[in-house]
Parts: sequence; C-alpha cells; structure tokens
Amino acid sequence: MSDLGAGFGYLMKGQRWVAQHGRWFGFGLLPGLVTLVVYAGALIGLGYGADDLVGSATPFADDWSSPWQGLLRTGLTALVFVFGLFLAVITFTAVTLLVGQPFYESLSEEVDRSEGGEVPESGLPLWQELWISARDSVRILVRVALYGIILFACGFIPVVGQTVVPAIGFCVSGFFLAEELTAVALQRRGMVLKDRLVLLRGRRLLVLGFGVPLVLSFLIPFVAVFLMPGAVAGATLLARDLVDPAPAPDPEPGPGPGPGTADSGDAPAPPAWSA
Repeated sequence: MSDLGAGFGYLMKGQRWVAQHGRWFGFGLLPGLVTLVVYAGALIGLGYGADDLVGSATPFADDWSSPWQGLLRTGLTALVFVFGLFLAVITFTAVTLLVGQPFYESLSEEVDRSEGGEVPESGLPLWQELWISARDSVRILVRVALYGIILFACGFIPVVGQTVVPAIGFCVSGFFLAEELTAVALQRRGMVLKDRLVLLRGRRLLVLGFGVPLVLSFLIPFVAVFLMPGAVAGATLLARDLVDPAPAPDPEPGPGPGPGTADSGDAPAPPAWSA
C-alpha cells in the first residue's frame, strides 16, 4: 500500500515543481486553455444545435400529439448533450497533450534537466511525434471505451453496480490517464506503447496513486487546465524513477580480516594434514 502514497507524492512533487518554476507553469497552461476554449465553443454549439439535430433525426415524430413529441425530443436532446459532455471529459487530456506536444515536451525536458542526469531526446521530427502521440491516444481511448462498455453493463448489477463498479471505473481511468501523461517522458526514452503499458502494470499501485486523485480532481470544472502543467512534471518524475530506479545504498563495510584470517583474495592455506 505504500506505493499508493508514493504515487500521490509524485503528483504533489509535480505541482510543487511548477510552483517553483512559474515561467514553466504559465508555459504549460497554454495548451489547456486553447483546448478549453475549443471544447467550450463546441459544447455551446451543441447546446444550440442539439434540438435541430434531434428534430432532423426523428421525422417519424412530426405528427405525434403533445406531450409525447416534446417528451421524446427533449429527452433525446438532453442525451445528445450529455453524451457530448462525456466525450469532452474523456478526450480532454488526450487532445490537450496532442495540442501541447511541443510545450509539454519542453516542460518534461526541463524537469529532467533540473533533476540532473541524462536528458533523453527522441530525435524525431515534430510531425512524427505528433503522429505517434495521436495514434497512441486513439489506441488508449479504444481501450477506455471497451472498459467503459463492460463497466456500464456491470452497473446494472444490484449493489455491486453502485459501489464496486464506480470504484473500478475510477481506477481504470486513473491508470490510463497516468499512461498518457507519462508517455511524454517515456516516448523520449524510446519506449513504445506496448512497453509503456508493461512498465506501468509492473507498478500498478504506484500508477493508481498518481492517476486516480488526478481523475477525481478533473471532475471539478476548469481544474484540469491548471493541474496539467504539474501533472506533466509529476509524470516525468514518476517516469524517471520507473525507468532508472535509484540504486540501493552500498552495504557498510564489515570489519577487516582478523589476525590469522586469510584475505578473500588470497589462496586458502593448506590443511594441517597435508603438510
């Protein structure tokens, strides 16, 4: 269970890092703000156009009498907007990382530089990094969607569906959110998606300790925008320790050989009976 606390610690370290490097905090806010404006515009447009969309999709209800036509189309309009909001929530991080690839790449490199040691670089052109990020994000979203369908079906199980299933859902979301965030640093270290998933599964509790609190905080409107720079910094610190764990301390030297004791490098003395 200590890994859960350690994972949350990486999240806090990342937020502290950007707080101590204010320029990088502002630099890392830009992609989230751009994505937020685009998503807000799309949701506002959906809110204004959802009723027309539903009306065009339900011509069979044109001759229905009141109140049935209104109930059907109002309910479907609400469902369309809720579905759009759900898509916005689950894709916000992936789109923000894609839009902000150059920004978060630079931020991650600066975290590596400030911590000392090697600062890996992918050596790939920007267009290829964007393509890899987009491709991997789609693969992750497909996995999340499959888990979502399974968990949605399990949600109809009495008691379990209202208690255990939501908790599992947050864990699944937290794991894949951590994967997307650590991908910024791990891709620079030459790790493909398959290898990244194997690495993160090997320290599942550590990853959940980082990702689940972040998912819960993202439920609060606009919080995701302000936490993203620190989340990328914390994910970089997490990735550093997953790939290059701190070496164990050298054992303390024991007492030297006593009188009459052969040194480990010397040849053993012949037994008395061989003389």
